[in-house]
Amino acid sequence: MTIKHSLVVPCYNEEGNVEKFLLQVKEAMLGYTDDYEIIFVNDGSSDSTPMKLRELFNQNKDVKIKVVNFSRNFGKEAAMYAGFTQAVGEYITVIDADLQQDPKYAVEMGRILDENPDCDMVAAYQSERKEGKLISKLKKTFYKLIDKFSDVDFISDASDFRTMRNNVVRTILSLPEYRRFSKGIFSWIGYNTVSIPYDVKQRESGETKWGFKKLLKYAFEGILAYTNLPLKIP
Repeated sequence: MTIKHSLVVPCYNEEGNVEKFLLQVKEAMLGYTDDYEIIFVNDGSSDSTPMKLRELFNQNKDVKIKVVNFSRNFGKEAAMYAGFTQAVGEYITVIDADLQQDPKYAVEMGRILDENPDCDMVAAYQSERKEGKLISKLKKTFYKLIDKFSDVDFISDASDFRTMRNNVVRTILSLPEYRRFSKGIFSWIGYNTVSIPYDVKQRESGETKWGFKKLLKYAFEGILAYTNLPLKIP
């Protein structure tokens, strides 16, 4: 059964955010569609996120909610992949549960796909970065390197926050990568993509899961997977 819009929501220690996130989704979808689903993927949270998601599932029968629970923390890439396997929407959006990405942009991206049948994917990028100087510099250096040495065109500053047609997601699921780097996959598959800016909000509660060390490792994985730079190192 196909529905209008699926939201894939990776969650890791988001006990203080998931209920507020659901309320924001409900508000954003008013006037757009009531034919949508929310797929929460609990990525091995060590707090009460699983219990909160169970409560949301049991107490909100007016919304189609699916909950996928991992046995441990496998990371956001695995969470997105698991969510994709469960999504049946005509459009599928990846969005974080921490409320820094407003669900109203998911609606905006859906409307863009409605109005532009030749467009396959809409990627959101931060209109103004609000992280620290060190993290910001790391990300700029990453995009500079990967653009220089890769044959794949990357949208600078684009995040995983994006909306895709169902056929795009089916293509992503067909790829056999074991260590997945979605920013590279999104670009490599070659579908027609437009980008829009979005305003990042402050995290409602909890701490960011992307510290310097984790971001550095993620950047290296992307460079190794999508550039020939390692081959040029003597």
